[in-house]
Amino acid sequence: MGKNLVSVTRYEEPYVSVKKAVTDCSGLDHLPAGGRVFIKPNIVFWTKACTFPKWGVITTSRVIEDVVVLLKEYGIDHITIGEGITTDPRDTQTPAHAFKTLGYENLGRRYGVKCINVMERPFKKVDLGEGIILKFNADILQSDFVVNIPVMKTHNQTVVSLGIKNLKGTIDMPSRKACHSPDPNKDLHFFVSRLADKMPPMLTLIDGIFSLERGPAFDGKVKRSNILVASSDILSADMVGAKILGHDPAAVPHLAWAAKNRNRPLDLSDMEIVGEKITNVAAYHEHDFEYSSNEAGEMPLPLARQGIAGLFYRKFDDTMCTYCSGLNGLILSAIRNAWKGKPWDNVEVLTGKAMSPSPGMNATVLVGQCMYRAHKNNPVIRKMLAVKGCPPAPEEVVSALQQAGIDVNPYLFSQIDTLPGFFMARYAGKPEFDEAFFRVE
Repeated sequence: MGKNLVSVTRYEEPYVSVKKAVTDCSGLDHLPAGGRVFIKPNIVFWTKACTFPKWGVITTSRVIEDVVVLLKEYGIDHITIGEGITTDPRDTQTPAHAFKTLGYENLGRRYGVKCINVMERPFKKVDLGEGIILKFNADILQSDFVVNIPVMKTHNQTVVSLGIKNLKGTIDMPSRKACHSPDPNKDLHFFVSRLADKMPPMLTLIDGIFSLERGPAFDGKVKRSNILVASSDILSADMVGAKILGHDPAAVPHLAWAAKNRNRPLDLSDMEIVGEKITNVAAYHEHDFEYSSNEAGEMPLPLARQGIAGLFYRKFDDTMCTYCSGLNGLILSAIRNAWKGKPWDNVEVLTGKAMSPSPGMNATVLVGQCMYRAHKNNPVIRKMLAVKGCPPAPEEVVSALQQAGIDVNPYLFSQIDTLPGFFMARYAGKPEFDEAFFRVE
């Protein structure tokens, strides 16, 4: 058998660079004539309330349009763009707003592209083996070919978020939550490693025009990288993408699992890489956040440096799903804002599904339904302050923290949809961060 072909291309101009990336890896050589093609972008987050830094967070509309044009040149008329944005599944307005703002409606008018919110579409159970059964969007499963277009980013739980991880956006909400399993033998990485196993033939094109450090969302650090990685083999694309982000595939648990499942080496020895050399384009991207632990408390390093004491806010783990993750950063920001210099009274905050309360804490805040169910009868807890929702209600988070003596500002939580806009200030006046990449004129 020949080696898996992967192209590494510098992004220099619209369409031409995308076509080169795809052609160099023979990415569409097996595209069935007249086939139904499903394009899967990465729209991990959206808010109607404000503009936020999309660079490195969301697949550029520029690359999406270039791929559509290329498919049309191959005679493909049945093209669907599908994504399951992380919102309340009942919220159909936010995904519609995202698709319109990103120019997908213009793609529909110009090229006949269909755009779907997968949360409004049927799901189908798929047995991935070893007891893993997830529900995938039926449209992608029934397509003849998939073009998977993730963003080049690191991720605070999965180290990198590339082609395989991007497919998590095609499963329903119960399945997404199930992926964040507390089972140490079948954890998030184990689940994610199998997401591509039952997919149709696929081209993976990693959009690295902008890359993201400490992703997956808008609070990460964006870089203008101008790199495209493409392959008909999703694992090969991801391993090369990981190397470009400065991470050995063997140190990325879901890639190590996927390689083991496929009996593949992790050293890229079974690949032929064409175009740019990895060493010439690689740049290390941090994926994690530093934490501090001492007698004053346990918390993210920025809070410790601020002098905060009497708070034990342990590092989130892989069992915290996207819904609680969305609140986690806001809670920490609100706590920093509430600090007045006087130590709090040994308050601990627990998240995810696996954490356990510590003896000696005077108040324990349980964030989310999973934490509450796990510890609602735990005798170690002196004062339980439970936020029971799934996802947790912001006003209940405020109430719990205030009862613990942490006087957070309710206004911050009432404006949760507008807060991402504040991150835009980092990129103001920098021409390399151009909003035009996310429009289709």
